[in-house]
Amino acid sequence: MKLNSLGLPIEQSEELVKELNTLLSNFQIYYQNLRGLHWNIRGKRFFDLHVKFEELYNDSQLKIDLIAERVLTLGGIPLHTFSDYIANSELKVGKDISKDVEAIQLILDSLSVLLQLERGILNKSGVIDDEGTNSMMSDFIKEQEKTIWMLKAWMEEEI
Repeated sequence: MKLNSLGLPIEQSEELVKELNTLLSNFQIYYQNLRGLHWNIRGKRFFDLHVKFEELYNDSQLKIDLIAERVLTLGGIPLHTFSDYIANSELKVGKDISKDVEAIQLILDSLSVLLQLERGILNKSGVIDDEGTNSMMSDFIKEQEKTIWMLKAWMEEEI
């Protein structure tokens, strides 16, 4: 088995790069959705949600950079065009959403998809002892699970 300079199997690392690029694409759509929600939210909860959506898109922007840098660290090239993001994303594009419940539901649905992708990456990176990717995915998962809990509480729904 051939190893890269990180001591990880080359073939499995290349597979992780593909999956990280898929995650990157989904995060870019998530980020843009959050920007749209931030700009277009209306109603009595405007002030609270406007700030919350900004917090979420700033966080996702940081995660996007971490994912892209991990792709580079593993020897890959991060996707970086809108056409690539759209082609490789599973997330629904939220267009013209201004109602609070619809906005929060879009975020919840998006986080659910992101978590599934992250768990798949975590599983595969664990098999090859890729601690860098493991750690990043674990951190993302922990934060996003808490966000889902909080948004579900806001929606007055059970987990």
